[in-house]
Amino acid sequence: MPGLTFKNYQTDNFYDELFYPEGIPRPGAELLVDAIDQLPASELRLRQEAISRALLRMGITFTVYGDESGTEKIFPFDVIPRVVEAIEWNHIEAGLKQRIKALNLFIDDIYHDQNIVKDGVLPAEILKKAKSFRPQCVGVNPPKGIWCHITGTDLIRHTDGAIYVLEDNLRCPSGVSYVLQNRMIMKRSFPQIFADSKVRPVVGYATQLYATLAHLCPNDVADPTIVVLTPGIYNSAYYEHSFLAQQMGVALVQGEDLVVQDDFVYMRTTHGFQQVDVIYRRIDDDFMDPKAFRKDSMLGVPGLMQAYRNGRVALANAPGTGVADDKVIYAYVPDMIKYYLNEVPGLPNVQTYVCDRPDDRAYVLEHLDELVVKAANEAGGYGMLIGPHSTKEEQGKFAELIKADPRNYVAQPTLALSRVPTVVGDHFEGRHVDLRPYILYGKTPWVLPGGLTRVALKKGSLVVNSSQGGGSKDTWVIGHPGTEVEPQEATV
Repeated sequence: MPGLTFKNYQTDNFYDELFYPEGIPRPGAELLVDAIDQLPASELRLRQEAISRALLRMGITFTVYGDESGTEKIFPFDVIPRVVEAIEWNHIEAGLKQRIKALNLFIDDIYHDQNIVKDGVLPAEILKKAKSFRPQCVGVNPPKGIWCHITGTDLIRHTDGAIYVLEDNLRCPSGVSYVLQNRMIMKRSFPQIFADSKVRPVVGYATQLYATLAHLCPNDVADPTIVVLTPGIYNSAYYEHSFLAQQMGVALVQGEDLVVQDDFVYMRTTHGFQQVDVIYRRIDDDFMDPKAFRKDSMLGVPGLMQAYRNGRVALANAPGTGVADDKVIYAYVPDMIKYYLNEVPGLPNVQTYVCDRPDDRAYVLEHLDELVVKAANEAGGYGMLIGPHSTKEEQGKFAELIKADPRNYVAQPTLALSRVPTVVGDHFEGRHVDLRPYILYGKTPWVLPGGLTRVALKKGSLVVNSSQGGGSKDTWVIGHPGTEVEPQEATV
């Protein structure tokens, strides 16, 4: 059986993250390509199979709601990484830091003076109809003045070679656990190549996350008690919740493990109540506190919002941050950057038609077969129409949805996402990818040098979401000379 080799790999006129069109490796990918082409026949396939077995054995899973074939699934992983050159990463990192600063200023503004609305930068109707705006947060001052502490921003590269922001995820962004586990598995499979390629390490994420959370502590204690609050085992990201708690060395709790007394939050332990200072909550606003939000919630902690409002506990991310990842609000982020920071956006948005604008709506309704239509508050690939791959019946259904509630929809051009070589049987084929870097905002914004590269495993598909059949790849950010790189041997 022939070995996997790049010798016959074709980029098919798409932007390829590893190769120029003429088949020459891009900067930073040379050693990787050479190493794989030098492997003995079938060796790469054996390593890919070993990785799949390791993922299964380690229980690295996620849940697809409504899937009757099983509660938990293994997140497919492809052995060929995405490579990001040092100079390009510097550009991405700067753009992400700029973006999260502006978004935090926006959230603070709309829960206080709403100057961005008064000055006509954001239409009042857009904010008024934002389903994720939380009146309970008006006038709240979060610890250290920061609202969004953990962000996952989705980036894509178009055929023009530029990186665009596809959307911001500011509520409970998932996926970083796969970044860390993917790297650990890749280092075991290719222990010799990381240091040679100057790949920057990602293992410090848990330490940075803990420092970010500790910085928020509203109480004057040297060693704050931090917990991760999960909805429980049936949540799609439960694996990640438990993994991050374990990595940080903090308790993983559910609502029933916490109680509020005299506006302080306590954790039930075998030694009695222990005061909690910081909660990394992985539970939606609506279910967080039945006294403040949905009264029928069985997942939250009664009184938690009042304790937070009185400065007795810190919540990451703060309640109400979801208003900034409404897909309609997203269209105004470049304007926010100019308004709050007086800067030119470093990372452009994908062109976005806001269906609440009459001219945009008319264009969208006339071009449904060409556009990607998204619901304002859906995620995971749900509530989408991919025009070129849709039927007339599906287009008609979305036309009626848009007409009935135009504020709830945006549309974007169908972009030809860049590709990365991916193992398909006995050869490589290009598969479309996006990239979700993770940004932490404690004392200052910090960007993990890497991120979750999601890959659409189905040929020609542009949908990379794990819930829609996507997989993942390791992301190699190449360091400048002198920067910290992954050591030769696995350290996790």
